[in-house]
Amino acid sequence: MTSPLTHFDAQGQAHMVDVAAKTETHRVARAVGTIRMLPTTLALIAGGTAKKGDVIGIARIAAIQAAKRTAELVPLCHPLPLTRVAVEFRLDEPASAVHIEVTAETVGRTGVEMEALTAVQVGLLTVYDMCKAADKGMEMTGIRLVEKQGGKSGHWVALA
Repeated sequence: MTSPLTHFDAQGQAHMVDVAAKTETHRVARAVGTIRMLPTTLALIAGGTAKKGDVIGIARIAAIQAAKRTAELVPLCHPLPLTRVAVEFRLDEPASAVHIEVTAETVGRTGVEMEALTAVQVGLLTVYDMCKAADKGMEMTGIRLVEKQGGKSGHWVALA
């Protein structure tokens, strides 16, 4: 029986998957995550008064940069020519949290899930980095893929 884990060869050794025979298709992945914090920390972000500057603006650029560099960070990822990376943040006062959603797109032979997930993580890490002086107890949570399109497996949407 062959393993469903494609990053291992028949001998169980890690390898980069050969995607040469795959068809190039338009591929999209959407990932989300949240960072919870003290209400006073969220107020700093919302008011633009965090000591290090525009937290959301810098976190957006960091997320985009992370998507572009995913193959350098995750050893078996293929480098992809991204055609689009969209990063949206939403401040959630009742939950004292910042939510991020990243959509990554390419036309290629392999999906962009890792790029979207990496962007979410680095976007949240940047929020943490910029606000850690005010709140070291921030918690990143709910990081997950919520949708992917393209390729042999088609369209997939996570259950709510």
